[in-house]
Formats: sequence, structure tokens, C-alpha cells
Amino acid sequence: MQIWSDRYRQIGRQRGRQTFAAALSISFVFLGIIPVRLAIAAYQSPMPEAILVLGGSQSREYAAAKLARNYPQMKVWISSGSMPEDALKMFEFVGASTEQLQLDYSATDTVTNFTTILPQLQRQNIKHVYLVTSDYHMNRAKAIAAIVFGSHGITFTPVPVPSHLPEESYHRIVRDVGRTLFWMLTGQSGAELKSSRCRAKNKVDAITELLIDGDIQCPISRR
Repeated sequence: MQIWSDRYRQIGRQRGRQTFAAALSISFVFLGIIPVRLAIAAYQSPMPEAILVLGGSQSREYAAAKLARNYPQMKVWISSGSMPEDALKMFEFVGASTEQLQLDYSATDTVTNFTTILPQLQRQNIKHVYLVTSDYHMNRAKAIAAIVFGSHGITFTPVPVPSHLPEESYHRIVRDVGRTLFWMLTGQSGAELKSSRCRAKNKVDAITELLIDGDIQCPISRR
């Protein structure tokens, strides 16, 4: 019995290594295709067709509102940003049309900022977006956007918003690139692991994290 048990364990380990190697190979294939798809999207749509704002700071939404004022034909997606009434006031204050606003509160972090908005952009056949986020956050946002959007033929033009904060650590970028590759292979971003933590938060805690730390967002109930 011990011999058979050891044999099964050995087969299991071999299959595990084979599965990991296959997944790694697929990831490299996709990563090789992404620059090509980004180049094609940029050729097909040399100018942005929409604006995507990553929630986490009202300064990002203010910058996006000013940008939207110059492009009244563009839709503006704000991913897990301010409360609806605050976003509307911001656009009215700068003179941008509130009809441009597309508010979405599905995202719980930077990775899901992109994965939750992707289907909406695809339905609108959008191939190029302005990407608005804080300057310190932009490197991580670009790395994730290149994989999530690039793998689906959508390119982006960064619009960094000054913040006077130091750039994020390399560790954060590598971590989220890994999560994004995991999403590309499985359709899961890993954000589900936060669900119990998020459910334990009250509304004030969730809003505080949403506005102060854009990386630890929790969905907020909208009533």
C-alpha cells in the first residue's frame, strides 16, 4: 500500500509541475502577443475615444472632469471613485457634461479597476482610452493596463495627476502583474480573497480606505 501511495504522490507532483509549466508557457505566449495588439489598436485608433479614471483620489476625478470638458463626445468611466452626487458636482463645477459620466463601483483594487471595466469598453468597441490616475500610481496602472487591455486589443494614453507622493514600490507592481497574469489564465483576479475582510467593514471604513488608499478598496453600498 505504501508503494502505491508514494507512486500516486509522485504522479500528482509530476502533473502539478506539468500544469505549472503549461500555464507559464501560455503566459509567455500572451505576453509576446500583447505589444502587437497594442500597436494594432494604436494604429486603428490613434486618438483616445474614452476616459478611464481609477478611483482613489478626488484630484483624479477633477483632472478627468477638466479633460472631459475638452472632449464632450467622450464617455468618462470612473471606477470605484467618489459617491455619485460628488462626481456629478465635480463635473458641473468645471463645466463638463454630466451625461458623459459612467460610474462603476465593482472594483475593489487596481487590478479589478481594469478587469471590471474591460467588458464595458468592449461593448462600446473602444480601442483607445485616456488613463487617469495619480502620478505615484501610474507605473502600476500602466503595467496592469498593458496586460488586461493590451491582451484584448485596447491601448491607452496615460494622464498622470500630480500628487507630490513618492512612487509606489517595485514590489507592488510585481505583485499586481502576477495577479493580472493569474486573471488572464483563470478569469480570477485574487480580489475574492478580500471579500470576508470587506464584508467586515462598515461604510465609514470602506469610504476612508477608498479615498486614502486606492489599493485597498471595498465595494460601497449605493442607496
